[in-house]
Amino acid sequence: MSFTASPSIIRNSNSWPKNMVVCDMPHHACRDSSFFPNKGISKARRNLQNHLTVANVASPLHVTAPPPEKPPGTTGGRQHHVAWTSISQERWEGELLVQGHIPLWLKGTYLRNGPGMWNIGDYNFRHLFDGYATLVGLYFDDGRLIAGHRQIESEAYQAAKKNQKICYREFSEVPKAENFLAYVGELASLFSGASLTDNANTGVVKLGDGRVVCLTETQKGSIVVDPNTLETIGKFEYSDSLGGLIHSAHPIVTDNEFLTLIPDLVKSGYLVVRMEPGSNERKVIGRVDCRGGSSPGWVHSFPVTQHYVIVPEMPLRYCAQNLLRAEPTPLYKFQWHPESKAFMHVMCRTSGNIVASVEVPLFVTFHFINAYEEQDEDGRVTAVIADCCEHNSNTSILDKLRLQNLRSFNGNDVLPDARVGRFRIPLDGSPYGTLEAALDPNEHGRGMDMCSINPNYLGMKYRYAYACGAHRPCNFPNTLTKIDLQLKRAKNWYEDGVVPSEPFFVPRPGATEEDDGVVISIISEKNGEGYALVLDGSTFEEVARAKFPYGLPYGLHGCWVPKQ
Repeated sequence: MSFTASPSIIRNSNSWPKNMVVCDMPHHACRDSSFFPNKGISKARRNLQNHLTVANVASPLHVTAPPPEKPPGTTGGRQHHVAWTSISQERWEGELLVQGHIPLWLKGTYLRNGPGMWNIGDYNFRHLFDGYATLVGLYFDDGRLIAGHRQIESEAYQAAKKNQKICYREFSEVPKAENFLAYVGELASLFSGASLTDNANTGVVKLGDGRVVCLTETQKGSIVVDPNTLETIGKFEYSDSLGGLIHSAHPIVTDNEFLTLIPDLVKSGYLVVRMEPGSNERKVIGRVDCRGGSSPGWVHSFPVTQHYVIVPEMPLRYCAQNLLRAEPTPLYKFQWHPESKAFMHVMCRTSGNIVASVEVPLFVTFHFINAYEEQDEDGRVTAVIADCCEHNSNTSILDKLRLQNLRSFNGNDVLPDARVGRFRIPLDGSPYGTLEAALDPNEHGRGMDMCSINPNYLGMKYRYAYACGAHRPCNFPNTLTKIDLQLKRAKNWYEDGVVPSEPFFVPRPGATEEDDGVVISIISEKNGEGYALVLDGSTFEEVARAKFPYGLPYGLHGCWVPKQ
């Protein structure tokens, strides 16, 4: 599908000098503009006349560009897909020309977080998860769309800009010690957590009290942002004394609570903790001791039901030896221990008691989709059903996400297979649970990740999920997919050469059908351009798109902030 717009409305960023911030407004107007108003129309928007689209709000990016022979976005003179290319400027804001019709009921801000800068000076990062966080915002109001992005001002990002080198431990990157004593000192700071990154590049959540927090797996990487301006406000400081260095990158967040898991790397297990709206204090619900291995399994996410928290124990386990290494291993900070087996634990959300702990087939997953309680004819809960994006217990997906692999796609089909993995965890005392595909993986091209659901069905029996699937051959999920778990079918949206980010479902206010709403995604195109896409949640047909002035790199997870 094609999209055209007048050059006076949307500019081609290829004509912009590198690291230059473009501003079509007077300097004072740029400086005073307010991004994404929740009430009324912003000063920036009032100044936008005849679809004027570029309204800068900041100074240029001061990061030295790589050498000319290998600029950001190329390898050996070959241009990379914009999805894997560092963002061209720190921040931007503007109104986009909409093709199609955005539903008038869609009022609020979609925020998407993810790595957006993979180089500092002439040093290029190696893994997708290493990039410094870029927060993107799409503000919908009365059928119009204002967009923008800003770099999250973490300590890690600011230190890298200042020193022109990596200063904190990222997912696979480690600061280069100048000598042995410096290396010993860096290891000491690792054990205290001081050298761990606060690069909050994974997710973004709206707490029940309205605060918006960007997150990653390090606890120090919890950063409060302003959803109206995308500005970094400061650290989210936990006021309890629970300690720990890491937590689940994906907490369960509702208007009433914040639930997360804190892995215990010393005494192998997990703390299940809860935080109330308006509080920074986490309180322990209970503890799960691991049944296999000397360290806990990686827990990037976890599901809940109405009455239970499900704690996954994956045989891909944290590894202290790999954590201490100065260079990444194939499994980075983890090791695969199939001999330690895999388990699923079910904890009562009220008492903290473990009501089931069963062995399940080996599995590898980043993202759980949802869970619910299975009942018999008398209404008694007999089992817990938990769905996830499961990679057929194949750990190679981690290394496939190296930037070198993502940037070197030559048409070969190299994306590892994935499925909607469905766990059934019996609550009758049985020692074993099951793991099967919830539908034929060929329905979605044997690719599956980055799922969202109607949030009103969290922890309840549900029918639909929205995900990124695969149109083969590919090296990365390249479709948007609607999964029907009742009919066991999938419907796929695909355009040649694009890389879509997580499809995020926003329900229509007052809707009675589960799929009555829209799906929002940000699309990166192979020609260096990109656009925001809105699909009808029911028909999964396109209803609107709006082209960006330049393509955005791939992003990870998002949240919705309704207009007040």
